[in-house]
Amino acid sequence: MLFIHFKRIIRSGYHNFIRSVFTSMTSVLMMTIALSVITSLIFVQAVLNASLNDIKDKVDVTIYFIPGSEEKSIKEIESSLEKLPEIKEISYTSEEEALMNFKERHANDYLTLQALDELDGNPLGASLNIRAQDPSQYESIAKYFEEDGALSRGALTIIDKVDYHQNKIVIDRLNSIIAGAQRLGFIISLILILISIIITFNTIKIIIYMSREEINVMKLVGAGNKYVQGPFIVSGILVGITASLLTIILFFPISIWLGNQMTDFLSLNLFVYYKSNFIQLFIIMLGSGILLGGISSSLAVVRYLRK
Repeated sequence: MLFIHFKRIIRSGYHNFIRSVFTSMTSVLMMTIALSVITSLIFVQAVLNASLNDIKDKVDVTIYFIPGSEEKSIKEIESSLEKLPEIKEISYTSEEEALMNFKERHANDYLTLQALDELDGNPLGASLNIRAQDPSQYESIAKYFEEDGALSRGALTIIDKVDYHQNKIVIDRLNSIIAGAQRLGFIISLILILISIIITFNTIKIIIYMSREEINVMKLVGAGNKYVQGPFIVSGILVGITASLLTIILFFPISIWLGNQMTDFLSLNLFVYYKSNFIQLFIIMLGSGILLGGISSSLAVVRYLRK
C-alpha cells in the first residue's frame, strides 16, 4: 500500500512538472542561473587555490652560514631539521655554488664583479633553503633555533642569520589571504544557497497557486498534508535535477573556452580541472539541485497549507 501511494505521488509530481511546462521551465532557468553561479564560484575557488599554491611554493626561509663553516657541521644541522614534521624540503647551497649564482645574477654589473675579484677568497657562505608544508609553520621552524638544546652550541655559532623575520610580513600576509579567501568563499556560497532557495520557493509557489483548485479538492476528499505535499516536492526535485543537468552541460563548452583562452592568465587550466573533477562537480550540482528544489517546494507547500 505504501509503495502504491509513493508511486502515485511520483506520478502526480511528474504530471505537475509536465503540465505546467512554462512555469517549470521558468523554475529550471532560475535554478540553472543559481547553480551556474555556484559552479562559477567553485571554478574561482579552484583558480584561487592554484594561485595560492604557486605563491606558497615561492615562500621559503633560508639559513645563511658564516663563510668558511665546515660542511660537516652544516649537514648535521640539515639532518636535525629534516626530522621536523613541518619541513617539506631542504636544499643545500655550497659556498662555491653561492658565488657562482651571485656572479650569474650580476653578470651585467661590471663594477660589482670587479669589486668581487679584488677580494681575497669567497665572501659568501653556504646556505640551507627550507620549504615548509604550510606557510603558517615557518614561525615554529624559526623558533626551533631559539629553543634550548634544539641544536648544539657549536652548530649555532656557525649560523650567520635566518631570514625568517625579513620574510615574515610576506608569510603573514599570505596566511591572511588564504584564511580570508576561505571565509569569503564560504560566505558567498551560503548567500547563493539562500538566494537559490528564495528563487525556487517563489517559482514553486506559482505552480502551487495554479494548482490551488486541485489542492482544495484533495483536501475536501480527505487527503492528508503529506499526500498533498508529495507531488509538489517531486516537481521541485525534478526542477533541480533538470537544472543541474543543464548546468553541467552548459559548463562543458564554457570550460573549453576558458581553458583555451585564459590559461596564460590563470594558473589553472579550467577545462582540465573540469574533466578531472567531473564526477565531483556532477554530484555537487545534482545534490544541490535536488536539495534546493525539494526544500523550496516543501517550504512553499507548508506555507500554503497553513493559510
